[in-house]
Amino acid sequence: MDIHEYQAKQLLAEYGIKIAEGGLAYSPEDAVQRAREIGGDVWVVKAQIHSGARGKAGGIKICRTHDEVSDAAEELLGKRLVTHQTGPAGKVCNRLYVEAGTDIAKELYFSFLVDRAHERIVMVGSAEGGMEIEELAESNPDAIKKIHIEPAVGLRDFQARKMAFALGLESTQISQAVKLIKGCYRAMRDRDANMLEINPLVITSSGELIALDAKMGFDDNALFRQQKISELRDKTQEDPREMAAADRGLSYVGLDGDIGCMINGAGLAMATMDMIKLAGGEPANFLDVGGGASPERTEKAFRMVLADENVKAMLVNIFAGINRCDWIAEGVVHAVKKIDMKVPLIVRLSGTNVEEGRKIIADSGLPIITAETLAEAAEKAVQARNDVVAREG
Repeated sequence: MDIHEYQAKQLLAEYGIKIAEGGLAYSPEDAVQRAREIGGDVWVVKAQIHSGARGKAGGIKICRTHDEVSDAAEELLGKRLVTHQTGPAGKVCNRLYVEAGTDIAKELYFSFLVDRAHERIVMVGSAEGGMEIEELAESNPDAIKKIHIEPAVGLRDFQARKMAFALGLESTQISQAVKLIKGCYRAMRDRDANMLEINPLVITSSGELIALDAKMGFDDNALFRQQKISELRDKTQEDPREMAAADRGLSYVGLDGDIGCMINGAGLAMATMDMIKLAGGEPANFLDVGGGASPERTEKAFRMVLADENVKAMLVNIFAGINRCDWIAEGVVHAVKKIDMKVPLIVRLSGTNVEEGRKIIADSGLPIITAETLAEAAEKAVQARNDVVAREG
């Protein structure tokens, strides 16, 4: 789960990280009022969407008068911003963050990430901030410093100092940087974050370190114990299909293909999508219904997949271990009878009580295409999809 910049800054401020004064605005009038409250003669109006590279998309405006603040807010509110992270669909800006202008002497990059390959937290920093870290990694990889942290031990002071020196800070700024780095680590650890990025982390003309931008992402599996974080969720920034699935306890990721998938187990789901592509098709989604696929849960999953208007065929692939094929078959038959299926349905069952499950489907009298192997199921799904496209064309 991602949160907005202003929310991430509020969290970081609780851990002693310095941020510029700012306020939230939902209208041009709000934006002007925030600017008046902040004072000064330079303000930055920032679109709040779940994406980086907002500046390149025109989502950040520097203003020197209240009229400019109002005009910037008028332009940004309701605007669909398209960045390389949002994809072509973009994200709509529904709120703004008005922040005091900062006298920037230098921009740095700093982040904490989960490195799954090393099973560690990795601290990443660079003396060259203000640009996409991916671009920097490609153009000048030596400019990026990485330090791995053992989670059981935590961040040590010497590691924080090592990163501070790698950022090119002066000796008088090291203690300040160590405090900021340790505060960021505590925020990530305490809040079950899997990503914390400050880009840019700036040095002001007076030598202060300020988080000028902030981005945080959280482990969905830990939200049950992070009620405060869960309440920060902005559903308008999420794929409505994925949001609806999460609310119903399903693991769903929307894709660009047209063959809908309902599968139990993440590994089997990945293998099924690979087989669909190998057979010449494109999966429309990743959907793991988990081990407890009751008739009601199966019906929810069906509705979730078929809500995508691009779906031309649907493949159900179940390997029953903890579950049972006859239970799954009953759920599939129940769902198909309740839902007006307008696309071909291919079902492949394997595992516990497979024969009973296949008999239930055969005796249902429903136009369900069955398959015994994953390869056969993928091929039949692609063929069914091709037949639908041919009829429509």
